[in-house]
Amino acid sequence: MSLRSPIFRKLLVSAFALIAITILLLDYFLSGFMARRHTAAVEQQLAAEERVLAGELASVEPGRLNTWVRDADRRSEARVTIIDRAGKVLADSQFDAAVMENHATRPEVREALAGRTGMALRKSATLGRDLCYVARPAACSGQDGCVLRLAFPLKKVDDGISEVRSRILGASLVTAAIALAMAYAFSRGFTARIRRLQVFAERLAEPGNPETLPRDSDDELGKLAASLSKASAQLHELLDRVGLESARREAILASMVEGVLAVDSELRVTFCNESFARAVGARFPVRAHLPMLELVRDPGLLDVLSRVIVTQDSIRQRLQLVAADVRSFEVQAAPLAMGSRRGAIAILHDITEMERLERIRKDFVANVSHELRTPLTAIRGYAETLLDGALEDEENNRKFLEVIRAHAIRLNNIASDLLVLSELESGERPTEPEPVAIRGALEAAVRTVESEARVRGVALKVGGLGTMKVLGYRIRLEQAFVNLLDNAVKFNRPNGEVQVEAKPLAGGNVAVTISDTGIGIPSEDLPRIFERFYRVDKARSREVGGTGLGLSIVKHVVERMNGTVAVESQLGKGSRFTVTFPVCG
Repeated sequence: MSLRSPIFRKLLVSAFALIAITILLLDYFLSGFMARRHTAAVEQQLAAEERVLAGELASVEPGRLNTWVRDADRRSEARVTIIDRAGKVLADSQFDAAVMENHATRPEVREALAGRTGMALRKSATLGRDLCYVARPAACSGQDGCVLRLAFPLKKVDDGISEVRSRILGASLVTAAIALAMAYAFSRGFTARIRRLQVFAERLAEPGNPETLPRDSDDELGKLAASLSKASAQLHELLDRVGLESARREAILASMVEGVLAVDSELRVTFCNESFARAVGARFPVRAHLPMLELVRDPGLLDVLSRVIVTQDSIRQRLQLVAADVRSFEVQAAPLAMGSRRGAIAILHDITEMERLERIRKDFVANVSHELRTPLTAIRGYAETLLDGALEDEENNRKFLEVIRAHAIRLNNIASDLLVLSELESGERPTEPEPVAIRGALEAAVRTVESEARVRGVALKVGGLGTMKVLGYRIRLEQAFVNLLDNAVKFNRPNGEVQVEAKPLAGGNVAVTISDTGIGIPSEDLPRIFERFYRVDKARSREVGGTGLGLSIVKHVVERMNGTVAVESQLGKGSRFTVTFPVCG
């Protein structure tokens, strides 16, 4: 297992190469050092021998030179040569002097002839082997000017060096074997520890209880093991939290009645709940990364998701999906962060039934407006009858006329409110919206209800109105404020008051608040007060002449101007209506 590890092989090869280079360098330098030491010793030995032999040579007779050099060779264990001033060899202990060439050009001989001791290392031309030469000037048979030269074979030096080298090599090999064994053990242990760290790191993200690594040393690997153990515990804790959150999210999205669809930047499905699959008639579960066109072929939905991915803006739009049996949906699409990529998520609310009810209500408004013509015609006929003779009945004629007029006014108000409501619900804009001053609209509305407030003993208090403007329609905005103020006055207490205030909000909005000290609204009725014809107190509504359409008109006007309306009320403690608009300009 260790030999298959790349890092083990690298460590072992590096150790082997280092040891080999060390042995080679040690052999090279020690061998050179020993060679120089042996050569220097031989040279010193030859120089000493020469000094002794030079003293003897001065008294040797010319006829005994050959005998003397052989005897000197035996005693000094070196080749002995005698050379005259001209370079001629007079005698040699190992070769016939008569056939030897002139030695005047030899380096050591030239030095000796110059009066100095000469030394040289070279291969002998006569004997054909490497020798160490030492020559010095000497007197021969009582005459000066001769040269005494001794030569020692370098083979003996090489043999000594080889012996030293073999001992060095033996010691180096033993040391190398020990070093390699130690390197092998270290590399094996090192790679085993790294392998444990690798296996542990590969299993970090596996489910289950987090494992820990024993810290077997205080070196870098030990610290790394401690760090990995700590990271393992933190990672498992994080994965548990992520898994729990993911499971919750999946459960919530899967159980939603609304259809949910998430796609990536290439419009491939990343999530789809059962409600969406059921709405478009697809088989559930939908496989991941399925192209959207294979799931639902609807250009409207495709266009909405594509625009969200490109613009990264949320889009809210109503669509009719052919794949869903031409049912109507309100699609809320928003950008979805998917790491470094873009995506989109769409939530589909089925509003088919809502649209059907809306159509019914619109038809109802139109029918009611039409049907009101009948009582109006009856009232008109009754009035004509009175004019034709019944006016002479002094006991009842005025009473009849007042009743006819009151009902005519009420019916006319109903018809007007229904027509206004129908116009608002149609979404048609007769004119383009324009900036409208909140102050002007509120002041006009207050003037409209002032007389009614005085009659009922209700005080109108107007606070700071500011100079804010909103984008909309002045007439409709005044009508909405009149309806709110009219309700605040009619459903108030004697000597009550109505407070009107407008103030700016953070985010570029303005809030208009109309509060009263009236009878209040029961909590169970609050969610329905903006429905058409809904009355909290039907008897009192008829008594004060309400049509049941005022708050519905308020809601439609406010929403058409991109605003919101909210109500806070407690029974017997009054009501507080807050209308919020975005400020323009």
